Amino acid sequence: MMKAINFNLERHAKSLIPLKLVKAIDLAKLLGFRSHQVQISIIDDANGIIKPGRMTLLLGPPGCGKTSLLKALSGSLNQPFKVTGEVSYNGYKLESLYPRNYLHIQYDLHIPEMTVRETLDFSTYCQGVGSRADILLEFSGREEEARIIPDPDIDTYMKILGLDICADTLVGDAIRRGISGGQKRRLTTGEMLVGPIKAMFMDKITNGLDISTSFQIVTCLQHLAHITDATILISLLQPSPETFDLFDDIILMAEGKILYHGPRESVLEFFESCGFRCPDRKAVISRKDQAQYWFHNELPHSFVSVDMFHEKFKESPFGKKLEEDLSELYDKSESKKSSVSFAVFSLSRWELFKACMSRELLLAKRNYFLYLFKTIQLIIIATMTMTLFLRTGMEVDVFHANYFMGSLFYTLVILIVDGISEIPMTLERLAVFYKQKEMCLYPAWAYVIPATILKVPLSLVESLVWTSLTYYVIGFSPELWRWVSFEKAFVYFCIESSVDQSAETLKIDQFMCFQLEVLQYGSSYYLVASLSHNIRLSSNNMIVYFKLMHWKKILFTNTTIGREILKSRGLNFDEYFFWISLGALFGLALVFNFAFALALSFLKPPGSSPAMISHRKFSGIQRSKGSCDDEHVEDVDMNAHPNTSQMVLPFQPITMVFQDLQYSIDTPLEMRRRECGLAHKLQLLDDVTGTLRPGVLTALMGVSGAGKTTLLDVLAGRKTSGCFKGEIKVNGYPKIQETFVRVSGYCEQTDIHSPHITIEESLFFSAWLRLAPQINSKTKADCVNHVLKTIELDGIKESLVGIPGVSGLSTEQRKRLTIGVELVAKPSIIFMDEPTTGLDARAAAIVMRAVKNVADTGRTIVCTIHQPSIDIFESFDELILLKTGGRIIYSGPLGNHSSRVIEYFEGIPGVPQIRNNYNPATWMLEVTSASTEAELGLDFSQIYEDSLLYENNKELVRQLSTSGAAARDLHFTTRFSQNGWGQFKSCLWKQHLSYWRTPSYNLMRILNTIAASFLFGFLFWNKGKEINNQQDLFNILGSLYASFIFLGSMNCSSALPYAASERTVMYREQSAGMYSPLAYAFAQIFWNFYGIFCSMMSFSYLGLLLVALSPNVIVASTLFSAFYTTYSLFAGFVIPQPQIPKWWIWLYYLSPTSWTLEGLLTSQYGDIDKEIMVFIENKTIASFLEEYFGFHHDHLAIVAVALIVFPLVLASLFAFFVGRLNFQQR
Repeated sequence: MMKAINFNLERHAKSLIPLKLVKAIDLAKLLGFRSHQVQISIIDDANGIIKPGRMTLLLGPPGCGKTSLLKALSGSLNQPFKVTGEVSYNGYKLESLYPRNYLHIQYDLHIPEMTVRETLDFSTYCQGVGSRADILLEFSGREEEARIIPDPDIDTYMKILGLDICADTLVGDAIRRGISGGQKRRLTTGEMLVGPIKAMFMDKITNGLDISTSFQIVTCLQHLAHITDATILISLLQPSPETFDLFDDIILMAEGKILYHGPRESVLEFFESCGFRCPDRKAVISRKDQAQYWFHNELPHSFVSVDMFHEKFKESPFGKKLEEDLSELYDKSESKKSSVSFAVFSLSRWELFKACMSRELLLAKRNYFLYLFKTIQLIIIATMTMTLFLRTGMEVDVFHANYFMGSLFYTLVILIVDGISEIPMTLERLAVFYKQKEMCLYPAWAYVIPATILKVPLSLVESLVWTSLTYYVIGFSPELWRWVSFEKAFVYFCIESSVDQSAETLKIDQFMCFQLEVLQYGSSYYLVASLSHNIRLSSNNMIVYFKLMHWKKILFTNTTIGREILKSRGLNFDEYFFWISLGALFGLALVFNFAFALALSFLKPPGSSPAMISHRKFSGIQRSKGSCDDEHVEDVDMNAHPNTSQMVLPFQPITMVFQDLQYSIDTPLEMRRRECGLAHKLQLLDDVTGTLRPGVLTALMGVSGAGKTTLLDVLAGRKTSGCFKGEIKVNGYPKIQETFVRVSGYCEQTDIHSPHITIEESLFFSAWLRLAPQINSKTKADCVNHVLKTIELDGIKESLVGIPGVSGLSTEQRKRLTIGVELVAKPSIIFMDEPTTGLDARAAAIVMRAVKNVADTGRTIVCTIHQPSIDIFESFDELILLKTGGRIIYSGPLGNHSSRVIEYFEGIPGVPQIRNNYNPATWMLEVTSASTEAELGLDFSQIYEDSLLYENNKELVRQLSTSGAAARDLHFTTRFSQNGWGQFKSCLWKQHLSYWRTPSYNLMRILNTIAASFLFGFLFWNKGKEINNQQDLFNILGSLYASFIFLGSMNCSSALPYAASERTVMYREQSAGMYSPLAYAFAQIFWNFYGIFCSMMSFSYLGLLLVALSPNVIVASTLFSAFYTTYSLFAGFVIPQPQIPKWWIWLYYLSPTSWTLEGLLTSQYGDIDKEIMVFIENKTIASFLEEYFGFHHDHLAIVAVALIVFPLVLASLFAFFVGRLNFQQR
């Protein structure tokens, strides 16, 4: 039993102007502005009891505090909430328990590389059996005695959740094809059900599910509550009446207050006592204007505010009974100790480690392509390196000894960039880790240690490949034990670099400046330079090598060549430093892993920033609290028809005909492995035929996974993979995708938007690029404002969209924004994939009313819809009903009160008749479900194909397939609505806003540049004033090399995640025909040009190009490491240009770093004729640069041209490939 007594929840809200500039950091504080904090009440005086063995439904409009209440009751609240009151479980306070027994879920976060079965298996194993151990042991013994082999529990749960058909399918994500959105929602629910959790708090678990599936899942939860005495509280947005009847208790919330908490059967009685009665053919949970439900005809309607409802409930018998129950103390002796948890995890440490280790091995197997790609990439780079530093071209003198040091340095560069691809891979899985950590599946160390152990064999393979190819070819110390020592250093460094990349960049600093120079600045940096133990360790071979016989030639300085070389480099250590450095590397690897585990254990996951609210809105909230009888705060009249004059813009009516559509994909490999004999192709659509006509609002329905989204994707031309057959005609002419996108709109199931622009800006961007060029700016602005009011986002139009689950808009607000982005374009035909998912009943009715009004203007609209109320369902004109496998079982008109649909299915022998006041949509899905079909021995698709309705539809298809005299083919003089300049300006405007509102990309890059500038300035203070020998010149060269390599690589790596996140949005906008890839690419290029110049610009454009060439940011990071090492190798610092073999010299000239280094060094020292000591002889600085590096002062003009050409070439390649390559699998 769970109690909440006098529970209040407040949140800090900041009042700040302008609202748009707020992001992950408080920019106002950074700029010196003050932000005023106020207290906003989220939950106000909540009292209640959630009893075991009963299932409670939590209802309320979006923003009323449902999710916050669920988080609070499950112990999942984070700052900046202020909580007062008490929450207890069986008499124990919430603070004394661990959250394994009570859980809150909302977002569908899963590892995309795992299958559905593997995801549930992992959750089952980690949660253990809990208090059911004795029962399960007894069951196992009896089953063994009776020789019963039971089905695995996982299979049972998957059948209940309808996931058995996709059990061996990868979960997937926005880029990789996987299971549908509804299936992901069920998978999230399944992760909870498979465990021994006794108290469940579920948030919007039926979003994206059809009515029959939702009913089946809630029925399962009802049985679970009644049989096992589980405590279940579920928040739903649009439950059907049948699903509503499954609950035992109801909690109704509004504006943070509880308006009703009691038995479901008594909720109508309570509202009748308040003067309201539910009419016939209306669901109990329908939410419309109060006056429509007022049944005291003899009395005038008086508005009842939220506070008045709250007080009426407290004075009602239900409220008084609740108060009595709360006042009774709970006897802890009556509860089983196993019903609450005082332990954090269910399993032992060893079992948790095994579970996480097996998952890491599975993910490594799934990502084998990445590791194979990295190994092949390493082999190619090793081949380049060993052919550059061939020992046959090395002589025994001071001059050539420098090349050995260069090869050693380049080896360290390889080590540094080896783990770059691990960063995005780790970041991609952190959201799932934090969710599973909140579920108490495993601790942070169980996640970190297996990941680290897995890196050991991978690092060993990479080190063996590198050292085997390069060690003896370059000419390092030939003794076998020296090779083994070098291999040890490489392995430790590879492991270390995979754990923490940020620290690795410091490890080359000592090589750049050399120890002798660093020591002049005190011991503080020398302590930091302990990270350079790897240099000492790796160079231990060099120490021995330069002490060999052929390096013992005495110079005029009375020292051997070898000693002179080591002394000049600050590496003249004794051999015992090898073991010190080896221990230091091992210790650093442990420290980084330990720090990683601590960070995951104690740092909170990224979450929403403090709520932002304007002075005006806050004042409105305060006023509304003081005016309980003000009718203006009530909801809009649902029967009122909005002014649609602004929506009537010139358009061409569209009739779409599709005939014998078939669509199939390759059967997943895991599915073929488990089920032998499966075909190589999985059929998703099978002979689908139908029509979509102007002015007709068509509903596309079916169970989850029936192929509804697939059909929409095929009709809209959004599929990028798979095999498609059939015929699609538009106005009697074959559909041409390039012109069709100009007149079509598509509201996708996944709400994909640019996170760094506001709601209003998103709509303006769509309107500018998609409305006809003849429409003036004022009309476009009026259209945007009208749509904002229609989707009820005008009150928060200046809010940033944000990142799902982290910041910005809520799920239902994003859904409304998705609809608004398409409505504002005023297309002739609109495809909507689950437009009401995530909306409450009132918001869904408003949206569908707007959609109906758009259809009444003569536009063609088709919507997939899962859980329609009677009102929403009967607002459609026609219905296309699909079954699993993508076959049609009904296509035709609904009729008055769904009479045509009911008449058709009741005419099939064996189909039960619909009950009075029953939702026709629910009844239809129930009687056509796979279980009913199997029970009756019918094939509804075959019955449809044998019906007169099918023949009539075929005839209609034949009639509309021929272009009549009035029909016109789609034709536009240009491919896009706006010309190239207009597209570029719009994209530039959007990129400008995103650029300056992304501190993680922009501000951090500036701060890193400032920090690096101070660091290099401190290290090389006054080093350029006095040049006396080649070492002084090498120090300057090293500082220049390190500065532009470090800053360039930082710009490239920071561009990868930013460009990858925007690319997904670009795919959607490009599919909608908003702009050409060139306009998008040049807008991206301009803002990178604006912030960075020359060589830095080349690296930024390289980052954009790598994202365009890669399917995801992990592969892009791996490619970046290859380019980084190649740029470093051929920069002219590791090995000078005159010493590069002829077969590799072309890479030197293709590397922008070589031109940058030549320009920087030559412009400073290329014209100085001062003589310095260079390799035991005197030479001028200018001649030394020419002879040793190949840098000529008179080539500066060519260098300047090259530095301009490289960014232009990379930018052009990015613009080309971003339009030609599409890695999105649909």
